[in-house]
Amino acid sequence: MKNGIHFLSGLPRSGSTLLGALLKQNPKLHSGMSSPVGGLVGRVQGAMGPRSEFSSMMTDQHRRNILGAVFEGFYKDVQADRTVIDTNRVWCAKLPLIDALYPDAKVIVCVRDLVWIVDSFERVLRKNALGVSKMFQQKDALTVHTRVNSLASPGGTVGFAWNATQEAFYGEFSDKLILVDYEALCREPKRTLELIYAKLGMEAFEHDFENVVYSEGDSFDADLGVPGLHTVGRKVRFSERPTILPPELYERFSGRNFWRRPGGNPRGVEVILPSVPRDGPRRPMAPNPGMNQGGRMAMGRMRPPAGA
Repeated sequence: MKNGIHFLSGLPRSGSTLLGALLKQNPKLHSGMSSPVGGLVGRVQGAMGPRSEFSSMMTDQHRRNILGAVFEGFYKDVQADRTVIDTNRVWCAKLPLIDALYPDAKVIVCVRDLVWIVDSFERVLRKNALGVSKMFQQKDALTVHTRVNSLASPGGTVGFAWNATQEAFYGEFSDKLILVDYEALCREPKRTLELIYAKLGMEAFEHDFENVVYSEGDSFDADLGVPGLHTVGRKVRFSERPTILPPELYERFSGRNFWRRPGGNPRGVEVILPSVPRDGPRRPMAPNPGMNQGGRMAMGRMRPPAGA
C-alpha cells in the first residue's frame, strides 16, 4: 500500500461509523463503513488452506503475495494519494495476519459499555416496528430476551465482536491497538482525534464536529431491514438517556467494560478515555501527552465499573 494502511474495528454501536465519517473529512485518508476486504481475505485464506487440492503447492510467500494483492486490488484507485483505513469487525481476530502483512499498521478499536451496546441495538430495532429485520431468525426476533441472546451469542453480532476485542486486547499483538472509548469520542471528539493522529504518526486535521455528513450506510441498512443502523448525527455529542432494557438484562450486561478496570490492562494497551468523568473533577494528564504511565490510557479518574 503506497501510503500505508491502518484498520478500524471493535464493538458494534460503539462509534466506528461516526469515527469513520469523521476521518473521511480528511482528504489524506480513505475511510468509511465496513468494507468487504475482511470477508474476501477470509475466503482466500480458506481457498489456500489444507482442504484445497493445491495447498501443497502453496508457500507462505505465495499466501503473503496473494493476500496482499486483495488489499492492493481493492484499494488500487485510492492508495496512490491517501492512507487507507479499512473497517471490519473481524480485524480484532486477525492481528497475527495484519502483523504479517502490514507490521507498521495500527488497529483503532471502538469500545463502549456492553449494556449500552445492547440497549442501542434494541432501540434501533424498535424504531422499525412495521418491518422485519434480516438480523434475526424468526424464533430469535420474538422478544427482547431472544433478540439480546442472539446478539450476544458467540457467533452473534455483539458476541463475536466482544470475544475478538478481548482476544486482541490481551494478546501478543496488543501493541498495535488504539482503543477509543465511545464516551471519549462523543464528549471530546477534538482531543480524541488528536490522540489518534498522534499514535498513527500523522499530522492532525481540523475536523468539523458540527457538520458531519454521512449517508453511505443508508442502502445497506434498508436492505438489512434496520433503517438507521448506521445513521450518524450531524453534530457530535453524547446523549444520556434511561435504558429500555428490563432490569434482568441491564444487570447481566453491566460492568463488563474490561478496558476501564484498574489493573486490568496488563499489556499497557493505548486506551483513550474521557478526561472529565461525569461525577468528578478532571484528573491532571500524565507527562506523555494523553497517556498515563501505568496503562498508557488517555483518561480522567479511573473508577471500577459497576459490578466489577
